Amino acid sequence: MEMTVVMEVAVLVPGGCWWWWWQLTTLSLTWAPLPLQVQCIDHHHASQALEELRPLLQLQHPYISTYEEVFQMWDSEASSMFLCLVMEYSPESFQDVIEAKRKEKATIDSEWLRSMLVQVLDALEYLHRLDILHRNLKPSNIALVSQNHCKLQDLGCHTLMTHRAKWNIRSEEGDPCKKSWMAPEALSFSFSQKSDIWSLGCIILDLASCSFLNGTEAMYLRKSLHQQPDGLRAILETIEERQVPLADTFSLLLPAMLQINPSDRITITDVIRISFGRISLKSSTLHGPVIPEAVTNVLLEGNMASILELMQTFSSHPEVQLRAMKKLMTMPEDQLGLPWPPELVEVVVTTMKQHERNLDVQLCACTLLLRTLGQALVQGTDAKVSWDSSFSSVLLGTLRTHSDSTQLIIKAYSLLTIISSHESVSQELQKAGLCVLLLQHLNSFLQDRDVCLSGLGLLWVLLVDAVIMNRELLEKFPALVAQVLATHPADVDMAEAGCAVLWLLSLLGCIREEQLEEVVVLFLRNIWPNQGRVQLVNNAYRGLASLAKVSELAAFRVVALEEGGSGLSLLQETYQLYRDDSEVVENLCMLLAHLASYKDILPELEYSGIRTLAQDIQDRFPSSLKLVSYAKEVLLSLDTAAAPSPGDRELPGAACDLSGGLPAPP
Repeated sequence: MEMTVVMEVAVLVPGGCWWWWWQLTTLSLTWAPLPLQVQCIDHHHASQALEELRPLLQLQHPYISTYEEVFQMWDSEASSMFLCLVMEYSPESFQDVIEAKRKEKATIDSEWLRSMLVQVLDALEYLHRLDILHRNLKPSNIALVSQNHCKLQDLGCHTLMTHRAKWNIRSEEGDPCKKSWMAPEALSFSFSQKSDIWSLGCIILDLASCSFLNGTEAMYLRKSLHQQPDGLRAILETIEERQVPLADTFSLLLPAMLQINPSDRITITDVIRISFGRISLKSSTLHGPVIPEAVTNVLLEGNMASILELMQTFSSHPEVQLRAMKKLMTMPEDQLGLPWPPELVEVVVTTMKQHERNLDVQLCACTLLLRTLGQALVQGTDAKVSWDSSFSSVLLGTLRTHSDSTQLIIKAYSLLTIISSHESVSQELQKAGLCVLLLQHLNSFLQDRDVCLSGLGLLWVLLVDAVIMNRELLEKFPALVAQVLATHPADVDMAEAGCAVLWLLSLLGCIREEQLEEVVVLFLRNIWPNQGRVQLVNNAYRGLASLAKVSELAAFRVVALEEGGSGLSLLQETYQLYRDDSEVVENLCMLLAHLASYKDILPELEYSGIRTLAQDIQDRFPSSLKLVSYAKEVLLSLDTAAAPSPGDRELPGAACDLSGGLPAPP
């Protein structure tokens, strides 16, 4: 409600003897129906109060109606100095709600009460955290901005609230209940945070009893609690007998708030915990706008079980889910039930499903699941969890919903890489279209190193021990992997991941004939500068062996002379580096055995010194049956072949549209 105010104000300038007059016109603020002017004893008293109130102008909180202006004014007729307090105007307050319910003899709706209480608690927690006291809490000072939004107003200050004569006049005029909302010690002008707690307890008591106590009865009840706290027990029994909503919460809360000794009263944090803790949440869920952070933080101070219960109770509130998951991420491993807490995984996955369109929730959930599953993986725990289609669909669904978020893609791929080690899950993911998503993401984010690395890692896991659901789809990957490697030519990690995927694709027969030479060259080009990466070397030679086994064209491409050397010279160099590594040597020898199966290649093998290499392998690894077997195959093929002289060598042209020459060895 806005008012147009035209008002002459006179301010006595400190230290001066003249007046400053000005006019406030078309003021877009409105005046509260509280005393606009607070009479002060003298100029010093007004100035002291003014200085104390100025910081309140800086407060910013959605549930606090702060002062818009605070200034002094001299009233010549009264010959007194007044302190003027300007704030927003709200036509309705908690007092109006209570009075309306008293007339109807009706209880206040529990959901509305819960929504209002959480706002009041958040506002009071904010003030107490800043070491600011309200000092004058009562229903008429909790304004209703709208049906579901309230604000604390009329914050007091020490100077005004502790001047006995002026405060008595103000409280008697403005409070017909004769200060019945004030704590016992506040009547003696001793204020603390616990004083606010008592006043808030009186407000809650009025809200709970308004259906059967009239205003006068309620006032005498509040006043009696100053001397006879046992009187509260009878009213709580009545509340329970009349089945007032949230009676169980009131029974716990009010006795702890309305203790005569301030040191025995609970804090605002305790009030929040009791009001919205496990007990009261079982019967009802808070609806409405965002739940304040301060309230949520208090509720998240429990163990993992209580946090998960909070997530389930406030499942429709994404802000609660986010804070809860962030809290879980900071908890020590022993409190999380690692390496495998199935109840945590279940709740988090449910949260992802319910808030699929909220990117922050998805990112936080994936991060928490990665920590959990990662620990299970590190500790070698066999996670007995039902990775059913619903979980797969949640992950794939969020990837489709947030297709432009590289952060989410990387995290989701890492999760999928972990769970895809289960063969049934791998097949389920293929059916659900994961390979299509992989193709799309690698195409769209070729320049993004992390997306490419995580995508290749996931693809490798899908291909290991998997039943191929769609070979035609997988045949699209070799060309795409070649693009990835070309985009990141100096990235050793990318080369290793790419060679691993190409090896499995070649093993599964997913490389088309027209791609064979290109893939051979990719293997050779990635081995040459990265000889120090044993895993890359192993996978590349396995891939070459797989291609040479099924294609004579691929075999010829391995041994074809290029500028700077051929695959055979590279192979011999690798052997010299890893001659004591039986795994590397076995892969080299397997490739040689497949090359030696082609009669036209045998002269090149003989000329390149492969006989000597095979003999050395046989002599160095006599106990390895597989190695000896491969070496013997090579030697037998060379022995049975008529080895031509070097001048008679002929090799078919080995065209390679996409390869070019091999780089010179370093």
